[in-house]
Amino acid sequence: MTIKLHCFGESGNAYKAALALELAGLEWEVVKVDFFNGGSRTDAYREQNVMAEAPLLIDGDFSLSQSGAIQQYITDKTGKFGGEAAEKYEVLRWVLWDNHKLSSQAGMTRFLMNFLPEDKRPEQVIKFSQSRLAAAYNTLNMHLEGRDWIVGRNVTNADLSCCSYLYYPEPFGFNRTDFPNIDRWLGNISALDGWKHPYDLMPRAFPGAS
Repeated sequence: MTIKLHCFGESGNAYKAALALELAGLEWEVVKVDFFNGGSRTDAYREQNVMAEAPLLIDGDFSLSQSGAIQQYITDKTGKFGGEAAEKYEVLRWVLWDNHKLSSQAGMTRFLMNFLPEDKRPEQVIKFSQSRLAAAYNTLNMHLEGRDWIVGRNVTNADLSCCSYLYYPEPFGFNRTDFPNIDRWLGNISALDGWKHPYDLMPRAFPGAS
């Protein structure tokens, strides 16, 4: 049975799940969430996902939201991206770090800078968030010194989680060339067989987006 992923292209969190599905070689299909027109907050969507968020994975009678949980489900289903047995907690540590320190800040900052009307963008909030992001970028860049992957010798959910917002073209205060270890690592991920950019992997939902 084909897995369905409720998602949309602008969501870095949805990209974490979509990229894991794609790289794992699972049979899956996109169900577009019309996020910017309230598609995740309808009664019908809430019946499937009380958290009213994307992504949402449906595999037969099983459903699951939250990107980190979906990534672990894919790992349990395929044996991929969990790292070696002794590394599983280190992989989890970086997934949780990303969710708290990197993706949450990057997602919010990118949204405020690109998807709100210009006259409604809170400049002080954006500056504060960008300062927090700078610390996160430095942490990741230092950790990747001399490493091809965040944990161990192969790509894991730590990589697929932390990379998610860093491929987007919209400005939010991140420049790959400022962080050579991150830049090299992102190149390692995009060189993986089956890798796709988020806008090639999922349909865009922002009004007027091509």
